[in-house]
Amino acid sequence: SLLVAASPCALAVATPVTLVAAIGSAAKRGVLIKGGVILEALGKVRAVALDKTGTVTHGRPVVTAIRPEGAKEDEVLRWAAAVEHYSEHPLASAVVQAAKERGITLPSATNFQAITAAGVQATVEGNQVLVLKPAAAAERGIVVSGDAQVWLKTSQEEGKSVLVVGHAGRLLGLIAVADTVRPEARTLVESLKRAGVEHVVMLTGDNQGTAKAIAAQVGIVEFYGGLLPEDKVAKVKELRAKYGGVAMVGDGINDAPALAAASVGIAMGTRGSDAAIAAADVALMADDLSKLRYAFELGRRSRRVITQNIAASLVIVFALVVATFAAGLSMFGAVLGHEGSEVLIIFNGLRVALW
Repeated sequence: SLLVAASPCALAVATPVTLVAAIGSAAKRGVLIKGGVILEALGKVRAVALDKTGTVTHGRPVVTAIRPEGAKEDEVLRWAAAVEHYSEHPLASAVVQAAKERGITLPSATNFQAITAAGVQATVEGNQVLVLKPAAAAERGIVVSGDAQVWLKTSQEEGKSVLVVGHAGRLLGLIAVADTVRPEARTLVESLKRAGVEHVVMLTGDNQGTAKAIAAQVGIVEFYGGLLPEDKVAKVKELRAKYGGVAMVGDGINDAPALAAASVGIAMGTRGSDAAIAAADVALMADDLSKLRYAFELGRRSRRVITQNIAASLVIVFALVVATFAAGLSMFGAVLGHEGSEVLIIFNGLRVALW
C-alpha cells in the first residue's frame, strides 16, 4: 500500500501533458511553438520588442512622391527601379512597382551589390547608380542640401522613408516611400499590456522621424530608429538585462540576429524570411497580430496549470502516505487514490487545449 501510495506518477505527468496539450492547441490556431521550454518562456515575457516593417506596418510600402534634382522625375525612377529590381527589400518592391505603373521600361543593371543597412548599388547604362538611405548617401559624398534637404526632413516627419538616388557623388533625386500601419496594431499594444506585458518597444532601421510618426499612431512610447542589425541585438540584450523575459517580433532577414538574442523570438510566418523563421522560437502562420496576445496568454495559463498540477500531485501523494500509516489504507484504496490522482492531473492539464 505504501509503495503504491507514494508512487509519483501524477507528478511525472503534471508538466508534459499540459505542454503537449497547449502546443497542439496553438498549432491548430496557427501558432507554431518549438517546444515546451519555449511555451514556458512565453509565460515569463515582461517586455516585447516589435520590428516596424512587416510587423507594426503591413510591409507593403508605396511610392508617394519623387523630387528630381539632377535628372527628370521619370529618369530618377527609371534608374532607381533598375537597381532595386534585384533587391528583396519591401522599399525596393515599391520603387519597381511605381515604375511599372508609369509604364517605364527598365534598363538592365549589372554588378548589383546590396550594402548592409545602407542601400543598394549597380551599374546602369555605364553609370554606377546608388539608391541609399540619407545617412549612407552623405557618407558616400552624395549631398542633399537646400530645398531638397527641407523636403527630405518634412517627408521623414510625416512617417515616410526617403531614398536618395545618385551616382558619381551627384544627387539625381529623392524618392519618398510610405508604409501603412496595420489597423490592429494599436489594439495589439493595448492588449499586450492587459496580457501582462509591462513594456512594449518598437525597433526599426528607418530614421528616427519615421519611427516617431509610426509609434505615435500605434501608441508606443519607447521607440528606436536608424538601427543596424547589430544595434537591434544590443537593444534586445538591454531589455533582457532590465526585464528578464523579452520577446522579439520580426519578419525580415535583418531581424534574425535579434530574434535569436531574445528570450523568445517570434517570426511573422506568412511574410517572414526563411532566416527569421529559422532563428525564431515561435512562428505565426497567419498574418494576424492578435495571435501574439494569444501566445503570451497561453504561456501564462500553461504555467499556472502546471503549478496547479504539481501542487495537487504532491498534496495527494502526501495525503495517501499519511493515510497508509494513520488509517491503515488498503491496497485498493491506495490504487484508487493513485490512479484517480493521475486522471485528475491529466484532465486538468488538458484544459489548456479547450481555452
